[in-house]
Amino acid sequence: FDGRSFSNRRVVASQQGEPILNLTVSFHAGETGLAHQRYPMPDIAPPEGLEPIARQLERFRREHEPHRVARIERPLAFDIRPVEASCWLSETPEEPLTHTWIRAVAPLPDDPRVHRAVLAYASDMQLLMTALRPHGKSMIRGDVRGASLDHAVWFHEPFRADEWLLYVTESPWAGHGRGFARGQIFTRDG
Repeated sequence: FDGRSFSNRRVVASQQGEPILNLTVSFHAGETGLAHQRYPMPDIAPPEGLEPIARQLERFRREHEPHRVARIERPLAFDIRPVEASCWLSETPEEPLTHTWIRAVAPLPDDPRVHRAVLAYASDMQLLMTALRPHGKSMIRGDVRGASLDHAVWFHEPFRADEWLLYVTESPWAGHGRGFARGQIFTRDG
């Protein structure tokens, strides 16, 4: 569909003749109008005072058997700084809510499409861990395996993925081998 202000595309990706991905994308030319934001940015610690997850992972690698750390050996494309203790560090059940500062580790070009693609990729990283927090389980420790089945992303405002963004994730429900999680991403100024 192509209109004056909106366009939609649908893509079905196949592997060996079987559909593995359905993608629906809507584009908007951008215009001014009414605006509001229901949920303000939480008042939390800034990223500069938090320990990078890369340091936490390095400590985890040193303290655990090789078969438990194989999935976290590759370098991280993001500087990730969790506000709460990472669920893979503890087996203690916690509230299904996380606040995580993220940014790409390298400068990105000025193309907003690149920033949206990078953030769409990063937006899948925290959701499953948030759904596991109330159960004291972790995919990194090998307690469970998981996969994203349905992932939707809406971009409302411009941003840069190579600058600090606050990712707030919550999991209102889990059961029957599935978990539901959602997130909001804030620029540093809210």
